[in-house]
Amino acid sequence: MSIEVIRPGLLSTIQDEGRTGYRRYGIHPGGVMDTFAARAANMLVGNPRNAAVLEMTMTGPELRFQESQLVSLCGGDLTATVDHLPVPLWRPVLVRAGSVLKFGPCRHGLRCYLALAGGIAAPEVMGSRSTDLKTGIGGLAGRPLRVADLLSTGEPSGEAKVWMKRMEQQVEKSEWDRRILAPAWFLSERERPDYYGRSVIRVMESIDSSLFSEASLGQFYAEKYVISPQSDRMGYRMQGSRLELNQPLDRLSEAVTYGTVQVPPDGQPIILMADHQTIGGYPVIAQVAQVDMPILAQARPGTRISFEQITHDQARQLYMGQEINMQLMDKLIRRRMA
Repeated sequence: MSIEVIRPGLLSTIQDEGRTGYRRYGIHPGGVMDTFAARAANMLVGNPRNAAVLEMTMTGPELRFQESQLVSLCGGDLTATVDHLPVPLWRPVLVRAGSVLKFGPCRHGLRCYLALAGGIAAPEVMGSRSTDLKTGIGGLAGRPLRVADLLSTGEPSGEAKVWMKRMEQQVEKSEWDRRILAPAWFLSERERPDYYGRSVIRVMESIDSSLFSEASLGQFYAEKYVISPQSDRMGYRMQGSRLELNQPLDRLSEAVTYGTVQVPPDGQPIILMADHQTIGGYPVIAQVAQVDMPILAQARPGTRISFEQITHDQARQLYMGQEINMQLMDKLIRRRMA
């Protein structure tokens, strides 16, 4: 199956869960920014969790479907429509052959994920189809979508095929020529991260926390910081109270990861995101809990956030709870498709 790109959108790239096992060579994992939304989107079309999806930032592309396709949209609301009909988020949707999927203004969030039954077919580079814009590898020759690109898909799962056939039969029995068809059920807000209601990001103390002055630590947890416009997939630069060390620090670089909160000499923290470097020499004031990284991924420049300290055990319990829920959701979705 293939999909034609009529317009590419602001920044639309093929992503999966990233490259693992290459940090020692200086290659970051990359991959999707919002791991929850991308994984949920794949679940809803019967894909394995690491199937390649389309990550769309702020404005989405315009796509023509040459064949009928089971899709899902999760994450930010980019006001998607098919032939002027609104496309619901967080549920499987059958888009019929010849239809055009368009995106309008970004209503909520920042990034939306389009999953296609069978996943987006792209060559694997070091075990991943993710686009790395800095090195120019993965996805479509390491670049965003362009006009006239063709997106191909892999073989849909057995559950997806059954579901597509069932929905096609419903359309044929209907008196209306529906261009899209979606079930009544969807992934409820209770099962998703609190994208729009929670401006508090939970973090764990780092080994460098004691290097900061007591006043700076108090400011970090008591005051709000604003996501700077100079933020990208590599890191979110924050604007707020200046954080200072007890004394100047000069040391060798150490390993960093997704969610590490570094403090450069200007005292303004930087939260490392999906395309982060593998090592860094700036002192680390905190580490964001994994469960709250999707909330950051959907936060736009100008968003005000504050930090709440939790323990490593609490962060682990939150992560395990989310993982158990995700596995249960996957089983329930597959049962509904069967």
